[in-house]
Amino acid sequence: MSWGTELWDQFDNLEKHTQWGIDILEKYIKFVKERTEIELSYAKQLRNLAKKYQPKKNSKEEEEYRYTACKAFLSTLNEMNDYAGQHEVISENMTSNITVELARYVQELKQERKSYFHDGRKAQQHIEICWKQLESSKRRFERDCKEADRAQQYFEKMDADINVTKADVEKARQQAQVRHQMAEDSKADYSSILQKFNHEQHEYYYTHIPNIFQKIQEMEERRIVRIGESMKTYAEVDRQVIPIIGKCLDEIVKAAESIDQKNDSQLVIEAYKSGFEPPGDIEFEDYTQPMKRTVSDNSLSNSRGEGKPELKFGGKSKGKLWPFIKKNKLSLKLGATPEDFSNLPPEQRRKKLQQKVDELNKEIQKEMDQRDAITKMKDVYLKNPQMGDPASLDHKLTEVSQNIEKLRLEAQKFEAWLAEVEGRLPARSEQARRQSGMFDAQNPATVNSCAQDRESPDGSYTEEQSQEGEGKVLATDFDDEFDEEEPLPAIGTCKALYTFEGQNEGTISVAEGETLYVIEEDKGDGWTRIRRNEDEEGYVPTSYVEVYLDKNAKGAKTYI
Repeated sequence: MSWGTELWDQFDNLEKHTQWGIDILEKYIKFVKERTEIELSYAKQLRNLAKKYQPKKNSKEEEEYRYTACKAFLSTLNEMNDYAGQHEVISENMTSNITVELARYVQELKQERKSYFHDGRKAQQHIEICWKQLESSKRRFERDCKEADRAQQYFEKMDADINVTKADVEKARQQAQVRHQMAEDSKADYSSILQKFNHEQHEYYYTHIPNIFQKIQEMEERRIVRIGESMKTYAEVDRQVIPIIGKCLDEIVKAAESIDQKNDSQLVIEAYKSGFEPPGDIEFEDYTQPMKRTVSDNSLSNSRGEGKPELKFGGKSKGKLWPFIKKNKLSLKLGATPEDFSNLPPEQRRKKLQQKVDELNKEIQKEMDQRDAITKMKDVYLKNPQMGDPASLDHKLTEVSQNIEKLRLEAQKFEAWLAEVEGRLPARSEQARRQSGMFDAQNPATVNSCAQDRESPDGSYTEEQSQEGEGKVLATDFDDEFDEEEPLPAIGTCKALYTFEGQNEGTISVAEGETLYVIEEDKGDGWTRIRRNEDEEGYVPTSYVEVYLDKNAKGAKTYI
């Protein structure tokens, strides 16, 4: 099976077919190129997707990734980056191993094809020239034969005519001989050219064309083999990344299996645990005790007259306290967070203070390292004055030492607050006993005289009930008289441990070492109500003051 023998007369069709083969190859190259672009685009979109859902630094989202489910999701995002990288590898390998190689091969193929068909056209042109020479010699031979025949006929006619002179007859005879000789020469020339043409034609159809067509056939078969190999490479490029993609997927599955719902539940407890104890049982408050009298001594008017002041007192107290505290709640929410985090529940406050202490210790260590480095540099300057002036480092060394001292003082302040929260300080342990809610059962009247069912300035609720709280609903008709309420009595004194700037509504500013009156103690929300004089009173963080309760004072509570 050879194109040279089977398709000897299909030069033009072979030319079209080989051009079509190159077009197919270029089409396949374009297909692979578009596939690489898709892979790159897909990888880019995957990376953008993973980046979009990555937690933002120093944001709330970063804290959420403590949970195992969120960690698994983060691992999934990281694996998606690796997954995208494999698609980039596919694109790169297809570009280098297929697109670039085939593009170079196509250029070589075009040059080879052009050379073969150039040789074919050259052979065609040569055989056409030989054919034209043969036709020309043939026509000349035919013309000379006709001329010789006419010259012979004219000679015979002149020889038969008796009126023609001998000279004319001789002339006609010589002319006929010349024409006859020319015809013989044309015949010999025609015969020679014919033999030559037959030889060239045989060489053309049995040697030149078969050889050229055989080369074209081999070229076309190489093209077919090459495109087949490229298709195998196309599949192999994909197959090579399958193990790595499989590992990415295995890591995603592993991350999913690492999710621990119990651990996440424990993290929720650590994140939101307040540290408060659940409220205890509410004691029964007997309102019949002040009305112990005989039926004969009681009257409707007397009972109304005696009962009304009690209700009015309760109504006035609540009418004045609730609007004041609700405004404080709003103002404290809008205000800045206290430095000691006293607005937080105990457990959350402890965590924040511990975090602040750790941060300060890191800063102290950093400054100490810097001081050591400056000290070493100063020693080097002292030993080698040419390297620098030791005195030039004194200012920097002093500045670093001052920073260390400031940070240490700051750390001590936060450590004191932390120790207080953790119950290591006596003041805090006494306060914890006050917050335990265990009252002296033998003095209920004294306990109920100052206990208020109130909302703390930071919005947390206390659970203790008082006589005024029970009587609030009954005294709503007297809320408009709350301005006439007498000031709450002092139940003890306190000493300010630190300076507090009361910038929010409902708070009061105190100076370190200042002594003030306590009119309402901490209910578990971290705030104590104090008074400086008749016109100045408000809330301060309990951790800022040391409280001394007067157990004999009116309204003071007795703890066990």
